[in-house]
Parts: sequence; structure tokens; C-alpha cells
Amino acid sequence: MCMGDSRSFDADAATRFQMHGQDIPWLLSLWAGARPSHPALVWAPREGEGRSWTYAELWTDVRRVAAGLTARGIGEGDRLLVHSENSPEMVLTWLACATIGAIAVTTNTKSVGPEITYFAEHTGAVAAVTQPQFAAAVADAAPDLQWIVVTDDNSGEAPTSEQAAHGFDRFDTLVGPAEDWRGREADPMLPFGIMFTSGTTSRPKAVVHTHANAVWASRTGARNIDLGPDDTYLIYLPFFHVNAQSWSLFSVLGVGATAVLMPKWSQSGFWPTVVEHGVTHISLMPFTIGCLMAPDRPTDHQLRVGVFGFVSDPFDEMFGVAVYGAYGMTETVTHCITGKPSERLPDRSMGHVTPGYEIAVVDKDTGRLCTDGETGELWVRGTRGIQIFLEYYRNPEANERAFEDGWFKTGDMVRVGPGGNVFYVERDKDLLKVGGENVSAKEVEDLIVAHPAVAQAAVVGKQHDFLGEVPVVFVIRAPGDHDEGVVTAEITKSCEENLAAFKVPRAVYYVESFPTGTLDKLLKNKLREMADEQAPIS
Repeated sequence: MCMGDSRSFDADAATRFQMHGQDIPWLLSLWAGARPSHPALVWAPREGEGRSWTYAELWTDVRRVAAGLTARGIGEGDRLLVHSENSPEMVLTWLACATIGAIAVTTNTKSVGPEITYFAEHTGAVAAVTQPQFAAAVADAAPDLQWIVVTDDNSGEAPTSEQAAHGFDRFDTLVGPAEDWRGREADPMLPFGIMFTSGTTSRPKAVVHTHANAVWASRTGARNIDLGPDDTYLIYLPFFHVNAQSWSLFSVLGVGATAVLMPKWSQSGFWPTVVEHGVTHISLMPFTIGCLMAPDRPTDHQLRVGVFGFVSDPFDEMFGVAVYGAYGMTETVTHCITGKPSERLPDRSMGHVTPGYEIAVVDKDTGRLCTDGETGELWVRGTRGIQIFLEYYRNPEANERAFEDGWFKTGDMVRVGPGGNVFYVERDKDLLKVGGENVSAKEVEDLIVAHPAVAQAAVVGKQHDFLGEVPVVFVIRAPGDHDEGVVTAEITKSCEENLAAFKVPRAVYYVESFPTGTLDKLLKNKLREMADEQAPIS
């Protein structure tokens, strides 16, 4: 629309215009042309040979896999299950799906059969890429897949003879000539990925990210953490989560920097990898603190930034790196609240709202905005499909509950302090965080109350030295003569067969009643206190 023209234009067209001509293949092609010989991706396995890709090599290999996927019948809008631990094949497949306009459904490898079945059926996945260690589980759980392709190894480790005898095509059969991929017109609002995240409902929700979400993360993430083109970000968190995908890799792709990919966290391998590859940036998790504070940590490293939940001058001193505050979730794509040491923020502040987002702190009972010092629920607003995820896939009820007047309700409780600093208070009582994994208390409770000896069940988090917290369950028995030992064993077995290991309660506590407050509301904070009074869990 020209100046002086009073005509209006379609809202969807205006949204697309914000990222006009930009998508993930555009981003890869940009750096392949601008920094062809600069390292883009470095694979640092615990065993076997490592490898690195320059930007030119990465773009070539992505197009080769894109050609192979196309030859296999995968096209725009198709969903491909990617069930793998961190590996180069996983990243290449994920980027190749985005390149052809397909949607990679990246799933938690700790999941068990019924969960994999749900992931495949809910998304309508047509095929899968996985590893030898998971091939049988994927085949059994998703028998309607058109095909399954399996990598040669398990993230650098040789498969067992039983795993190697899976009978499916190898990953190299998925690789075609790069020139066979002819490209497509950029569509920034096209979905490119689905990640499952646990909330307070009984089933994990499928979060849809668009290409515009990815471009937004690439443009914003690097600025939030002062990541430059000659920096290196170490990725050790699972690549099926938003931290690895969006906070880390897309930040790297935003400035043409370098990503170093480890199969998983390794206490013994952390510092050698940091030193060898000149790592400058990492995501901080509670279980990394021991390494950072080790008295024998090397002095010849370049690590200078750790991205954590809040800023802290004492942590800066103890860790020897600058701790940057960052808050976000799968639904916000990247950090929507950020804080830097240079901003001289108060200790444990998450910082301020990231430009491009809006936030509100809302009293859940009255709906009013909270004033200084009051605790309320954090709401976040941005454009759906750009700053905020597009939708929960095939879940209109969850979409309806999650949004109010364009605001996304995070379920996290925060308070606003002096100077507009945001401080984290607690998460929703029904969402646990177990070693970085989200666990829906209701999902576990729904399974446990199906046992005939259980009248009521309440799952809470119990403090844990390494994982932060672990799930435990308080049970009110149903009438009848029930052996607690037998019931506990049966509850545990049912959970182990139907839930990922990190969701399985570590202990079952039997009580006559639950603590309640006004209007008989269950007080899970009291149950958490009761759990922490019990013997520690190893």
C-alpha cells in the first residue's frame, strides 16, 4: 500500500509480509553464499569419528536429503516422525523436511510404545527416520507408517547385533543428488515442525512452529545472548526440545555462527569438547553446575556465556562465565524475557520483556493486572506463527484454553519487581520439571486412578539433588483389603509400560486424605512439603 492510499489489506497477508521471502531454506542458502567455508555444524560424539560441515556443505547435504525424501514421496505438508537422539542424521532430516515444506515431528526418545503410537497417530505421520536402538519400538508402535529409515549407528555408538538386524532401509538410501532438489517458493507461514509438550492436560500437546517462527528465533535469539558470527554454541540438550532447536541452532543460523552437537550431556566429555571446539556459549542446566564449578576445570577455554533462567552476579563468579537470564517455552519459540549482566539487574531477575513480545502478569482469580510485588500468571502476546507458536495441532480445545484476547497463558507464576524486573515464582501446580523434561501431573494421575485399589491420586514433584525434582504420588486407597506393596508394584509397572521413564513416580505414599483449602481445593504445595519430608530419593 502506497502512502496516501486509504485501502486496507488482508490481515493474513500482512502477517506473511513481516517475513516475506524468508524461510529455513532461504536462511541456509544465505549463509552458504555469504560464509561458505565457515563451520556451521560440528558433530562431537562420545565414540566414533566426529565430523564438521561448513555452511556450503551443510546446505548441499540438506538438499541431498530433501531430494531423497521427495523421491520417497514426502511432499509439502506431510508429517515425518523423527525419533532419534542427537545425531547429524536427525538434524539433516529435520532441515530437509523444512526445505521441501514437510513437517518434522521430533519426539522424545524416552517415550514408550503407547506414547509413540499417540505421536504418530495424532500427527498423521506417514513415515519415520530413527536409530537402530529405536527401530523395533517405532515399527511396533506405528505399524501404519509407509516406510522407516534407520541410521547406521546410535549417535556414534555401534548397534547391538539384534538392533542391527532391524530389516529396514539404511539412512544412506534417503540421500539423493543435491541438484535433484529444484526448490520451492518461500512461504514463511508454512509449518515446519511439531514438538510435543506436556501441560496440565492429560495428553501431550503438539506445538506447531512455522518457518516464520524459525526466522524470528534466528533473528532474535542471537541478539538476546550476544552471539556473534565467530562464536560457537554447544548443544547437548535433546534436539527434540525447543532449547536445542530454537534457542540454540536457530540463534546460530541467525548470524552464521557455529553449532557443536553432542549426543547428550556428558560430564567427562563437557570440558574437553568446550576446549577443543572453542565453545563460547552454552545453555545452563542444574546438572551442568558441578562441571562449571569443578576445581580442576581448565583455564584455556573460551566459554563466556551461560544462558540460564535468571541473572546472578554470584553465579557469574562461581561459574566463571557471564550468566544471561532467559525465559521462554516451546510455545514462545525463543526467549520472550531476557536479561544481561551488563544491564545491572537485581539478583535472580529473569530480566525484561524481549522486544517483539508483550507480557502481562494477571491475577488468576480476578483477571486484573498485578501491581509491583504481587504474584500472578504470566501472559505473553505476539503474532501467532511469528513470535508465538501457530497452534496446538488438531486440538481446538487446548487452543481455546491457552489463549484469551490474543494473550497466551503460560501457566507460570511470576511477580514484577522494581524497575519492571520479572521474577519467577513457580510453575503451574500440575506441571513438573524433571531434569529439563516437562511432566503433566494429570497425565500420570489419570493412569494411576485406573487401578481398582486407587480412589484418588495426586502427583507432585519431590526435590532431587541432580534432576531438580522427581515425580511422586500420594494415593487414597479405595475401600477394600489392598496390600500396599502389591498395589505399589502394580502402579509402577503400569506407569513403566505406558509412560516415559522420567514420568514414572519414584515413590508411592498412602494417605487417608489430601490437604485442602478454601472450597476443598487440593493444596499441592502442602503435598510437596509432605513429599520433601520423606526420605531422599537417589
